[in-house]
Amino acid sequence: MAFDSLSERLQKAMKKITGRGKLHESDIDDMLREVRLSLLEADVNFKVVRKFLADVKEKALGAKILEGLNPGQMVVDIVREELKNILGSEQSELNLNKNGLTVIMLVGLQGTGKTTACGKISLYLRKKLKKSPFMIACDVYRPAAVEQLVTLGKQINVPVYEDGVKTNPRKICKDGIKEAIKVGADVVIIDTAGRLQINEELMDELKDIKEIARPHEILLTVDAMSGQDACNVGLAFNDKVGVSGIILTKLDGDARGGAALSLKEMTGLPIKLMSTGEKLDELEVFYPERIAERILGMGDVLSLIDTVKDNIDEEEAEAMADKMLKGNYNYNDLLKQFKMIKRMGSISKLLGFLPGLGKIKQAMSQVDDKAFNFMEAIISSMTEKERRNPKLIDESAKRRERIAKGSGRSLTEVNNLRNSLNQMKEAMKKVNNMSDAEKKKMSSQMANGNMGQLAPSQKYKKGKGKNKGRFRF
Repeated sequence: MAFDSLSERLQKAMKKITGRGKLHESDIDDMLREVRLSLLEADVNFKVVRKFLADVKEKALGAKILEGLNPGQMVVDIVREELKNILGSEQSELNLNKNGLTVIMLVGLQGTGKTTACGKISLYLRKKLKKSPFMIACDVYRPAAVEQLVTLGKQINVPVYEDGVKTNPRKICKDGIKEAIKVGADVVIIDTAGRLQINEELMDELKDIKEIARPHEILLTVDAMSGQDACNVGLAFNDKVGVSGIILTKLDGDARGGAALSLKEMTGLPIKLMSTGEKLDELEVFYPERIAERILGMGDVLSLIDTVKDNIDEEEAEAMADKMLKGNYNYNDLLKQFKMIKRMGSISKLLGFLPGLGKIKQAMSQVDDKAFNFMEAIISSMTEKERRNPKLIDESAKRRERIAKGSGRSLTEVNNLRNSLNQMKEAMKKVNNMSDAEKKKMSSQMANGNMGQLAPSQKYKKGKGKNKGRFRF
């Protein structure tokens, strides 16, 4: 999980000052010492760390803070605000031409996920911004780079212009833009060549492509796991080519966060987008304030809402909720619900958006996303009649045995799924019989991160020993 290690350390440091009625300067110094070690271990640039600590201390030692009613929380708010500032203060949007063709040029070192980022941006533009993207394959040096972009284009239904690996990239760029205009595209994404290290030959080619394409955006792809070394790359590309923003890739594989916390402060370049997974739809807008709150364990409910909106049809969800409340919920509905959840990403990722993450850390580590595949296999082994009428399975041991054999899962797992459906229906009956005041109270508890009855024991968990790989309650 992104920022996991840093988040854990910083939250531990914050606990030293929260809940106290009065703070002294020595308390602030102790907390900042822990914060300093946390940031340095996360590979944040030492200049950024020094400035961050100085700014926090200056504001935290104010008379109004030390003498306030809740000084600890006020200091936490200062840390959150300063974290937001070094991450970029405000969200920086893509510069899209409102009247005509927008050209986006991607640059970066080889291995930073540049070609994949082209596909992700194209899908983001098409699905969320309702644009008509068009990709141009100008990386003729890396083996299979052109084929990779063409394959990505087919997967997301976005046209790709390529002219093999023997044509000069400058000509490919020029001809590609002409083709994009001809087919009526409104955004062009150019995949340029990278190198294992910065050299003059690479920079000269990028300058020429920039002159031909006249891009509205030059986005630098940066590997989040490269730590503070990413700052040197950012400065070099900005000096030689000119960069308007950064795409942070492989953020899902970086538990420290050094690159994200160093880049804006050291290069002055805003982080505009971040890649949060391997799938092509796992690209998010970079919101500094949301990331700062996520790091401090305050959750990121707004991003969770965005994820739900992007992956779940509102009418379909309302219809399903109505069926659940009426007690008409069956295995077809359960299968639809599994698919909805899978579209939003891993369970660990979704739980990471919720406030109070530290309280459910152990439960998160036990969640097995493969359990959904196993449950889908069980439901797929049922007949359509059995899916629509769960009582047929409840009343027949032979049916359950047949389903277990057909799905390749155990009879225990079939029974667990059956019990899960029945428990869900019973819970919905209780909700339906609640008074309006009780429903309002439950909604309030869930909104505040108090999941109440949804204890970890009622979630699917990884098995242990002989049951490893199976799901249980």
